[in-house]
Amino acid sequence: MNRQKARLALAIGMVFLFPLIYYYLSPYVIIMGATAGIIAGDAIVFAGLFVSSLFLGRVWCGWICPAGAIQELCIKVNSKRFNGKKCNLVKYFIWAPWLSLTIVLFIQAGGVKSVDLFYQTWNGISIQNVASAIMFAVIAGSIAVFSLATGRRAACHTICWMAPFMIAGTKIKNGIGYPSLHLEADKSLCVECKQCSNHCPMSLNVNEMVQNKSMANTECILCGSCVDTCPKKAIKFSFSGLRERLKVNLSTV
Repeated sequence: MNRQKARLALAIGMVFLFPLIYYYLSPYVIIMGATAGIIAGDAIVFAGLFVSSLFLGRVWCGWICPAGAIQELCIKVNSKRFNGKKCNLVKYFIWAPWLSLTIVLFIQAGGVKSVDLFYQTWNGISIQNVASAIMFAVIAGSIAVFSLATGRRAACHTICWMAPFMIAGTKIKNGIGYPSLHLEADKSLCVECKQCSNHCPMSLNVNEMVQNKSMANTECILCGSCVDTCPKKAIKFSFSGLRERLKVNLSTV
């Protein structure tokens, strides 16, 4: 369990860093920049998350995201599983209009005019500003309250405007099948103790995924909880390509 302890320690560290970086995770700052034809720092961060997901899936969500870290800590208080199958679609109704509006605003501004990594952050709205502190408290507090009220990482399933970028990258890498970080499972080793499902912070039915010999799930954040809790080591991380994955699946038939 040392890996999960390290992950939790990193999560706690990211919560402390959240006040310093949350402007780089803001959908509103991107819109503000678009009105002036400016690619803000958070737009570059979002693009970077998409590119990283082409090789690492949603590792950001499982290991680094401050909002995810807040929810992870809330699991210690409310560990209720969140049934997000239908709710998973909610985030797209937030993401699609927001992304469309951003594109339209850039067009109205006459296209991209400049790139400003610090737009509306250090040289604009200062982190020491009272309004900024209040905004941070509202965002962090809302995420915590929502998670405590609804269950495990509910915000990741429903209202996260960043997840669709990484889900798109994950679908691309899984569809093409080039070498990338993913989970693999050996059904023959599974004793169906369901510890993998019980410990999944995203409330996924990991045991069912193992039985179906398909560990690909766009809501998986590659946190490794299932890997580290499986008593038979039936689940593991891998960076193999599609050809190697097919060999693994055939060998367990």
